[in-house]
Amino acid sequence: MLTKFETKSNRVKGLSFHPKRPWILASLHSGVIQLWDYRMGTLIDKFDEHDGPVRGVHFHNSQPLFVSGGDDYKIKVWNYKLHRCLFTLLGHLDYIRTVQFHHENPWIVSASDDQTIRIWNWQSRTCISVLTGHNHYVMCALFHPKEDLVVSASLDQTVRVWDISSLKRKSASPADDILRLSQMNTDLFGGVDAVVKYVLEGHDRGVNWASFHPTLPLIVSAADDRQVKLWRMNDTKAWEVDTLRGHMNNVSCVMFHAKQDIIVSNSEDKSIRIWDATKRTGIQTFRREHDRFWILAAHPEMNLLAAGHDSGMIVFKLERERPAFVVSGDSLFYTKDRFLCFYEFSTQRDMQVLPFRRPGSLSLNQSPKTLSYSPTENAFLLCSDVDGGSYELYCISKDGYGRGDVQDAKRGLGGSAVFVARNRFAVLEKSSNQVLIKNLKNEVVKKSALPIATDAIFYAGTGNLLCRSEDRVVIFDLQQRIVLGDLQTPFIKYVVWSNDMENVALLSKHAIIIASKKLVHQCTLHETIRVKSGAWDDNGVFIYTTLNHIKYCLPNGDNGIIKTLDIPIYITKISGNTIFYLDRDGKSRAIIIDATEYIFKLSLLKKRYDHVMNMIRNSQLCGQAMIAYLQQKGFPEVALHFVKDERIRFNLALESGNIQIAVASATAIDEKDHWYRLGVEALRQGNAGERVKILENVGHLPLAYVTASVHGLHDVAERLAAELGDNVPSLPEGKRSSLAADHAAAGNFDTAMRLLNRQLGIRNFAPLKSMFLDLHTGSHSYLRAFSSAPVISLAVERGWTESSSANVRGSPALPFKLSQLDEKLRAGYRSTTAGKFTDALRTFVNILHTIPLIVVESRREVDDVKELIIIVKEYVLGLQMELKRREIKDNPARQQELAAYFTHCNLQAPHLRLALLNAMTVCFKAKNLATAANFARRLLETNPTIENQAKTARQVLAAAERNMTDATELNYDFRNPFVICGATYVPIYRGQKDVSCPYCTSRFVPSQDGQLCTVCDLAVIGADASGLLCSPSQKH
Repeated sequence: MLTKFETKSNRVKGLSFHPKRPWILASLHSGVIQLWDYRMGTLIDKFDEHDGPVRGVHFHNSQPLFVSGGDDYKIKVWNYKLHRCLFTLLGHLDYIRTVQFHHENPWIVSASDDQTIRIWNWQSRTCISVLTGHNHYVMCALFHPKEDLVVSASLDQTVRVWDISSLKRKSASPADDILRLSQMNTDLFGGVDAVVKYVLEGHDRGVNWASFHPTLPLIVSAADDRQVKLWRMNDTKAWEVDTLRGHMNNVSCVMFHAKQDIIVSNSEDKSIRIWDATKRTGIQTFRREHDRFWILAAHPEMNLLAAGHDSGMIVFKLERERPAFVVSGDSLFYTKDRFLCFYEFSTQRDMQVLPFRRPGSLSLNQSPKTLSYSPTENAFLLCSDVDGGSYELYCISKDGYGRGDVQDAKRGLGGSAVFVARNRFAVLEKSSNQVLIKNLKNEVVKKSALPIATDAIFYAGTGNLLCRSEDRVVIFDLQQRIVLGDLQTPFIKYVVWSNDMENVALLSKHAIIIASKKLVHQCTLHETIRVKSGAWDDNGVFIYTTLNHIKYCLPNGDNGIIKTLDIPIYITKISGNTIFYLDRDGKSRAIIIDATEYIFKLSLLKKRYDHVMNMIRNSQLCGQAMIAYLQQKGFPEVALHFVKDERIRFNLALESGNIQIAVASATAIDEKDHWYRLGVEALRQGNAGERVKILENVGHLPLAYVTASVHGLHDVAERLAAELGDNVPSLPEGKRSSLAADHAAAGNFDTAMRLLNRQLGIRNFAPLKSMFLDLHTGSHSYLRAFSSAPVISLAVERGWTESSSANVRGSPALPFKLSQLDEKLRAGYRSTTAGKFTDALRTFVNILHTIPLIVVESRREVDDVKELIIIVKEYVLGLQMELKRREIKDNPARQQELAAYFTHCNLQAPHLRLALLNAMTVCFKAKNLATAANFARRLLETNPTIENQAKTARQVLAAAERNMTDATELNYDFRNPFVICGATYVPIYRGQKDVSCPYCTSRFVPSQDGQLCTVCDLAVIGADASGLLCSPSQKH
């Protein structure tokens, strides 16, 4: 039994699958009806209008409706799109046990403890027939899926089949008015519209359930005599065929499986039993520890079942639907039913190769799980769970496909078996944790102990095995008996190697890990919906499927959706734009995809700009998402090609330093603010001619003259001097550095402070005093000539070499280095992990105070410094909030809010987990269960490596699902994106106005404008500033 979804709730009495969407309705003994998405594992809606237990519930097969019946004698019809009950049908005089929509007509059938069955027209909202005849509670009544019949089961120990064909004729005739007149008689004496066709007697106690076979003239029933009975019927009579014995208590529900020849029943003996419908013997039993089962439901289209019990329900499958398959070159080998099949991709030829299971051995989950193939020997290994894990080895001549001339299979026991060379395969022996290397005669030629406790092995290149344990995988060289690679992972289900065997994708239930052939980690992707399959395309992009999407993953971890799926598929091979796949019926199919988006992103990643431009010219790539992606990845110049809006073009042009386009856009917009920003960018770039032009255009002639003179544009300078006449400004002497650190080191503290104020809006210099002094002393060397003479100080230059000119002075040497800040950052991380938040905060603030006085060489290092500001700012804000929360004693709501906001700071994964654990615990203790469940879900999505964290989160989720409410209302909406004000610690939701710190970029509510930034403690919030200058390269 494969459990796909489980809920914890009050006793579940009724269940119904939605025919198309991944939804299930559960009606509870408490009177609530829950609507769950079993694929996502989330509660979508609750319907709470019945008074007392709701025993029956059913989705309509095409309208957005469902019907429910309860112990309040009411039948309610609901519209789930409108989230409300449309109307109530009254007429039953006792508890209602089951309700069901008809598959074609606008009818509902209901069974009640008032000993009647009623059929209602839900469009006219009237009762059109009352079926009387049972003389005890009617426990269930169901329409036949195709014919005009109803089957009912009652505690009077009978099952009855009713013919309702006259009802169909009647509803087609215009006699509705007469029907309404005769309604009174019908209620008293039972209508003449439906007649009993058969009464099935044979059970010794009350019958709880009866249902029809979907296609054959069979009925199955379940009763308090602990028996399941099978009945057959023809046009004139019905008779008992057999009895299935095995349940130890009342059997609550029973049904035929839609796709397989089996019967499923469940009982108050806490078990679900599976029976072979042809041999009429038990195949399998699933038991629960403490919960009696009450109801079963089957999905109308898919192989899914659900069962309701005392403390919730389970959605499950009886067998895996994934065919075992292996791809070799142009060939696909896969298992279908009881055959090994062959498919050729190029010709799309499909044929059976050999039968592999003795027909008739029908027991669940015995089909092969994995398939391994040796192309040179044309040998196959099929592994299954038979006998606790075993394999079958077949060798076939290539021209013998489909002819049946196959030698008998060689069999053996083993957890898993794979080929490791052309004529050798490895078999895992779990008991001794070793692999046996065998030849094609199935003889052991070598044994090898494994380096970790292994529960499965996979191929990893000739002579190598990938060994899987619960939380890691290793690659093991069988020849040298050494570990070639080791990687911590969640529990891995499938392993997919790239075509050149250089990369591997490790697929777990909810994550994909991409690694190199030596298991060096490259990226991890997390999916909320289960991952199903994947394959590598020719460009080294990993294409994978979840239950409802085909997606891509680039080598750097970027991913996106290629296509939405209606049903899950299993990718076998990707060739160009064609994806070959197997569906759940084992059919090999192909699908054409549009790969433009991911090929474009890949070309950007690999810096193939000719491809990029080509694709821009020829393709339909567009939209805000693509522009945002290009901006985020640092390609504003590429994004320019997609944009027509002048304001967006202007911003992108500035970002990419394209002055020409920026000038064109500024001219079109013609607003003062845009000219000013353009001037700042031109100054930053050092594009003198352009700079002079812009300054002239906006009327700054003195500044234009100075710029032209300093940059040697003498003709322009003379022309401007003539225009200025007597107002020609005096020119500065010599070139000076714009780096504050250089001035502080040279002792010009005033200039350094002016520069920092202009560039970063810094007004509070107190925290920087000691650093200025350190810079000054650190950039000088001190010589003592004589004991009586004063010490001689010598300025040390940075970047001095022997070839440097003696007459040209260089910039001062500086003691602060970027590498020191990286070390401090790691120290801050360590303090955070250890919970020493005060120490961590001190370290992070110190980094923020040092950065304005850092000088680096390359543009790349400039980007690193800017990124460091963002990282550290997030930690400072988060830790300030957490320390503030710990001070609060008498305001539990505020405590919860601050804990919640902390989880929205951009932290490293281990620290985010600590923040989520903390927020979850605080909210859970305060009875805010819905909010705590959100944190628990987010915590589980980070795949916590500490089992205790995951366990706590699962416990909180389980507790919350029983009561998804919040005791106190918080100023916190996790669905609406927000940033946190650095001073007041309140959320600023998307679309609300804010102001920011020009240095550390922290955001604040507008009322903080003009105040000192509480995060960096240096700059003035909302001040005008030209931006961080920390490298000579920024001026060129």
